[in-house]
Amino acid sequence: MRSVLGTLGPLAVTLSLVGAVAACSATGSDDAGGTTAPSASLASSSMPTSSGSGDTTGGQVPVGPSEPRPARGSVEVVRTLEHDPRLFTQGLQVVGDEIYESTGQYGGSQVQRRPLAGGPPTVSVPMAGNEFGEGLAVTPDTLWTLTWTNGIAHNRDPQTLEVRSEVPYAGEGWGLCHDGARLIMSNGSDELTFRDPVTFEPTGTVSVTSGGTPVDQINELECADGTVLANVWMTDEVIRIDPATGAVTAIYDASALEQPRPASREAVLNGIAALPGSENVLLTGKLWTSLYEVRLIG
Repeated sequence: MRSVLGTLGPLAVTLSLVGAVAACSATGSDDAGGTTAPSASLASSSMPTSSGSGDTTGGQVPVGPSEPRPARGSVEVVRTLEHDPRLFTQGLQVVGDEIYESTGQYGGSQVQRRPLAGGPPTVSVPMAGNEFGEGLAVTPDTLWTLTWTNGIAHNRDPQTLEVRSEVPYAGEGWGLCHDGARLIMSNGSDELTFRDPVTFEPTGTVSVTSGGTPVDQINELECADGTVLANVWMTDEVIRIDPATGAVTAIYDASALEQPRPASREAVLNGIAALPGSENVLLTGKLWTSLYEVRLIG
């Protein structure tokens, strides 16, 4: 996310110092095994999001007065699959009968490919210790993975997951998906960037609005049926975006999933994967014990 210090100035410095003291007295469970980040700002994936264990984020995506205004809906659980609760989920995609997942945390970020039906990873590759992993997208011949603040996208072999090359980009990396023709990337703001799936060069942008009101902190992305599904950080909601206009056409409440939530305050909703041949999607979160196949209602 954008630097808290850069936004709030001296007041935020004071608040940050108070928060640091509080963090030192807390238990280590919220760190999920991560090491100290070499950065002054707090990641979309690392800032505590609630005041206590098991709380949900509770925020809602804003809806402005202008047309088109999105409908509000919910999710219906179809089945529940196991999810490794050690994974600090950042990116998720199903390809065939396998699932790709990228995770965050400095010193603990990784990319893995495993059977959708369950079981240990077929292959898992760690990221460098100074990289905080973010979203991913699989194209026919490439697995692209993002880093939060390093400004580097990894071009990986989709089978071995090894890095073949790196491409720099401006700003932060949050979510990523492939719509069959182009990559779509979020950076924590209300802007989506379209990118060439081969070179990763930007080809255009669109601003996301809900009833005419900008929607920022757009995080994990999934391209599905000509639309973009996105998790909005600090909420338990998934939005559907028309990539041609940036308009939010639907908002789905997923707050009922994974209740009670894991003890870590960072165990928030994050991870969307469309299921091939189905209108259903998989939803999970950071450090969650389950993947939920859900039907989006409304």
